[in-house]
Amino acid sequence: MNVEELEAKVRTLEAKIQTLEDIEEIKKLQRAYGFYLEHWMAEDIIDCFADGDDTSLLVAAGHYVGKENIRDFFHHGRKDIEIKYVDNGEFIHQVMQLSGVVHVDPDGKTARGRWYGFGANAFPVEGGVAPGWMNGVYENEYVKQDGKWKIKKVHWCMTFHAPYLESWVEPSRRVDLRMDRPYQRNPNLLPDGGPEETLYPSGFICPFHFKNPVSGRQTC
Repeated sequence: MNVEELEAKVRTLEAKIQTLEDIEEIKKLQRAYGFYLEHWMAEDIIDCFADGDDTSLLVAAGHYVGKENIRDFFHHGRKDIEIKYVDNGEFIHQVMQLSGVVHVDPDGKTARGRWYGFGANAFPVEGGVAPGWMNGVYENEYVKQDGKWKIKKVHWCMTFHAPYLESWVEPSRRVDLRMDRPYQRNPNLLPDGGPEETLYPSGFICPFHFKNPVSGRQTC
């Protein structure tokens, strides 16, 4: 391998390392956004967004374009106060950022990411507190500004928002039937063997594909 080939290989490796580092930074950013959202830490949430008039937030409450409009949303429309966090023990808005898939564009300055969002919330309302479950998908965009990754676009596609004691299926359509391995109901399926007995209280432990990271012992 001559000098030119070696230099080219080094540049390729450096580019790959930079991409991996960018992906990790974006994952940290998105996870931090989720932690801040839990207690509606408005100032920290807003800091996660990129500067610019085309930065956007698309959620169930509407589409907000421009960082200042996003700021107004997280300030509940009040410009005269600074909401550092929601000082109310009855409030929670926890959306876990799960199964993230991040792709950095070839320019190294923009990226996209997709995440599952699942969590619980509780909102003080007249007469008490309304708890619930929510689930959806984030399809977000990111941009690197001044050497730091920031959120360019939050697109939250909510799949359901259900009261704590109810299902996400409408009561008129819901059949509360415990289904025992529903796939067996199709007579056209011809399995090669019976199912694993994984259901509680069988004591089943799904086999690990890796060894104990400290002892090196195969767990099971």
